[in-house]
Amino acid sequence: MKDALKQEALRYHAEPKPGKIEVQITKSTETQHDLALAYTPGVAEPVKAIYEDAENAYKYTAKGNLVGVITDGTAVLGLGNVGALAGKPVMEGKGVLFKRFADIDVFDIEVDTTDINAFIETVANIAPTFGGINLEDIAAPRCFEIEERLQERLDIPVFHDDQHGTAIIIAAAMLNALKLQGKNLATTKIVCLGAGAAGVASMKLLVSLGAKKKNLYMIDRQGIIHTGRVDLTPHKQSFAIETDKRSLADACQDADIFIGVSGPNLLTTDMLKSMAAKPIVFALSNPDPEIDPALAHETRDDLIMATGRSDYPNQVNNVLGFPFIFRGALDVRASTINTAMQIACVNALADLTHEVVPKQVLEAYGVDSLKFGVDYIIPKPLDPRLRERVSSAVAQAAIDSGVAKKLD
Repeated sequence: MKDALKQEALRYHAEPKPGKIEVQITKSTETQHDLALAYTPGVAEPVKAIYEDAENAYKYTAKGNLVGVITDGTAVLGLGNVGALAGKPVMEGKGVLFKRFADIDVFDIEVDTTDINAFIETVANIAPTFGGINLEDIAAPRCFEIEERLQERLDIPVFHDDQHGTAIIIAAAMLNALKLQGKNLATTKIVCLGAGAAGVASMKLLVSLGAKKKNLYMIDRQGIIHTGRVDLTPHKQSFAIETDKRSLADACQDADIFIGVSGPNLLTTDMLKSMAAKPIVFALSNPDPEIDPALAHETRDDLIMATGRSDYPNQVNNVLGFPFIFRGALDVRASTINTAMQIACVNALADLTHEVVPKQVLEAYGVDSLKFGVDYIIPKPLDPRLRERVSSAVAQAAIDSGVAKKLD
């Protein structure tokens, strides 16, 4: 089966032409006059207009609907540091999703360096091409510094989807899971297994939504991140707590929430049994989750579970977020994607799950019904309402928070 899928995937990417994206011409080029307008001498006019006022680039070029999907190839999917070139199929795939779900054009850029300064300079120097930058598959902790420094330098959105995209979908699903379980984010005990890009960003966003750091146990390869450790990066240090607990098993005792962004089969049945009543388990390691869903449900009949897989209910899938976040940001020419915009996306996704699901969504997934409940806590990626609801919420949050340049 795996060999068959491998061959099918390779054929998909190779035929009928290599790759998944191409550039299309948007203007007529049928006559000599058309060509005179497209290039010399006509092209001089928008050049002069942009030279006089840089904002005219949004009027006369594709900049306003163009996102750079950029990687250094240091953390590609679950494959690790495969290098910039090997990451290109993933970056093209990201371009497919941007176009398919939000009609956003993409240039994928693979930067062949692991030097942080060189990477930042490269991205900053090509940034005038784009209306936004989507950083992708960059390893932690380097991803934190890269994103932060680029955000400081550039006046367009810079968004590391492996951090914030994952965090947003986790948070939206979590709000609905908490509602079903009758729990409050401010009082729940949370265990986060994994302290990389997704783990740190997810916990930051949950804290912004009301979670308390004193109730949050973040765990890396050395165990619980606590104040007695001297090996912590600044981003991990911000989640260090005073505790005598040291292991994952210790942390799971009476925990309300388990979030796994780590590796397969790390949450045991004994750990799950030790959690509080009505637990919430987000086992997001892909393709193999931290605990098998069937085993989890056999172990606890009172839990709500999500995974990163499409063949189980409640898939935490970044495609629910990034196309629509960028669509909203580009539509109002936001200078950044701030926390207010992220929270707007969280709430829009969570709220949409409570509405009647359109028939076309049911047909797309081959089901008779979908209704808010333990097996439906987050919208499906093919829901056509996502673009309007999420994008407009993000755009409005950009306006309300004062980072939008276009208000009409």
